[in-house]
Amino acid sequence: MNAHDIIKRPVITEKTNIQKEAGNQVSFEVDRRANRVQVRKAIEEIFKVHVAGVRTLHVRGKIKQRGRILGKRRDWKKAVVTLMPGERIDFFEGV
Repeated sequence: MNAHDIIKRPVITEKTNIQKEAGNQVSFEVDRRANRVQVRKAIEEIFKVHVAGVRTLHVRGKIKQRGRILGKRRDWKKAVVTLMPGERIDFFEGV
Protein backbone atom coordinates (compact mmCIF):
# COMPACT_ATOMS: atom_id res chain seq x y z
CA MET A 1 0.00 0.00 0.00
CA ASN A 2 1.23 3.47 -0.76
CA ALA A 3 0.63 6.52 1.44
CA HIS A 4 -2.48 7.70 -0.42
CA ASP A 5 -4.10 4.28 -0.04
CA ILE A 6 -3.58 4.37 3.74
CA ILE A 7 -4.89 7.91 4.37
CA LYS A 8 -8.43 8.19 3.00
CA ARG A 9 -9.67 11.58 4.22
CA PRO A 10 -9.39 14.02 7.13
CA VAL A 11 -12.13 13.96 9.75
CA ILE A 12 -13.30 17.55 10.24
CA THR A 13 -15.81 18.10 13.05
CA GLU A 14 -16.18 20.51 15.96
CA LYS A 15 -14.39 18.08 18.26
CA THR A 16 -11.44 17.65 15.89
CA ASN A 17 -11.13 21.43 15.51
CA ILE A 18 -10.86 21.74 19.30
CA GLN A 19 -8.24 18.95 19.36
CA LYS A 20 -6.31 20.71 16.61
CA GLU A 21 -6.18 24.01 18.51
CA ALA A 22 -5.61 22.63 22.01
CA GLY A 23 -3.42 19.58 21.50
CA ASN A 24 -1.96 19.93 17.98
CA GLN A 25 -3.81 16.74 16.97
CA VAL A 26 -5.36 15.95 13.57
CA SER A 27 -7.81 13.10 12.82
CA PHE A 28 -7.95 11.00 9.65
CA GLU A 29 -9.98 8.13 8.29
CA VAL A 30 -7.45 5.43 7.44
CA ASP A 31 -7.46 2.00 5.83
CA ARG A 32 -8.78 -0.65 8.24
CA ARG A 33 -5.70 -2.86 7.69
CA ALA A 34 -3.14 -0.09 8.39
CA ASN A 35 -1.23 -0.04 11.66
CA ARG A 36 0.22 2.92 13.58
CA VAL A 37 3.66 2.74 11.98
CA GLN A 38 2.19 2.77 8.47
CA VAL A 39 -0.09 5.71 9.36
CA ARG A 40 2.87 7.66 10.78
CA LYS A 41 5.00 7.14 7.67
CA ALA A 42 2.10 8.03 5.37
CA ILE A 43 1.35 11.31 7.21
CA GLU A 44 5.02 12.29 7.21
CA GLU A 45 5.33 11.50 3.50
CA ILE A 46 2.15 13.25 2.32
CA PHE A 47 2.17 16.39 4.50
CA LYS A 48 5.96 16.75 5.15
CA VAL A 49 5.53 17.08 8.93
CA HIS A 50 7.01 15.29 11.97
CA VAL A 51 4.64 13.08 13.96
CA ALA A 52 4.93 12.71 17.74
CA GLY A 53 2.36 9.93 18.15
CA VAL A 54 -0.52 8.05 16.57
CA ARG A 55 -3.60 6.60 18.26
CA THR A 56 -6.01 4.41 16.29
CA LEU A 57 -9.54 3.25 16.97
CA HIS A 58 -12.28 1.34 15.19
CA VAL A 59 -15.52 3.28 14.72
CA ARG A 60 -18.61 1.11 14.45
CA GLY A 61 -21.26 2.08 11.92
CA LYS A 62 -24.59 3.24 13.30
CA ILE A 63 -27.84 1.37 12.75
CA LYS A 64 -30.24 3.60 10.81
CA GLN A 65 -33.92 3.08 10.15
CA ARG A 66 -36.12 4.60 7.47
CA GLY A 67 -39.66 3.40 8.06
CA ARG A 68 -39.55 -0.37 8.36
CA ILE A 69 -36.26 -0.71 6.50
CA LEU A 70 -33.20 -1.18 8.70
CA GLY A 71 -29.72 -0.39 7.45
CA LYS A 72 -26.23 -0.03 8.84
CA ARG A 73 -23.50 2.46 8.03
CA ARG A 74 -20.09 1.04 7.34
CA ASP A 75 -17.42 0.47 10.00
CA TRP A 76 -14.21 2.48 9.63
CA LYS A 77 -10.88 3.12 11.30
CA LYS A 78 -9.86 6.49 12.71
CA ALA A 79 -6.34 7.72 13.48
CA VAL A 80 -5.63 10.64 15.81
CA VAL A 81 -2.19 11.98 14.92
CA THR A 82 -0.28 14.19 17.38
CA LEU A 83 2.15 16.51 15.62
CA MET A 84 5.45 17.80 17.00
CA PRO A 85 5.41 21.32 18.46
CA GLY A 86 5.64 23.92 15.71
CA GLU A 87 4.22 21.61 13.03
CA ARG A 88 0.76 22.06 11.53
CA ILE A 89 -1.48 20.78 8.76
CA ASP A 90 -3.93 23.21 7.17
CA PHE A 91 -6.83 21.76 5.19
CA PHE A 92 -8.51 25.07 4.31
CA GLU A 93 -5.60 27.42 3.64
CA GLY A 94 -7.15 29.93 1.26
CA VAL A 95 -10.70 30.03 2.64
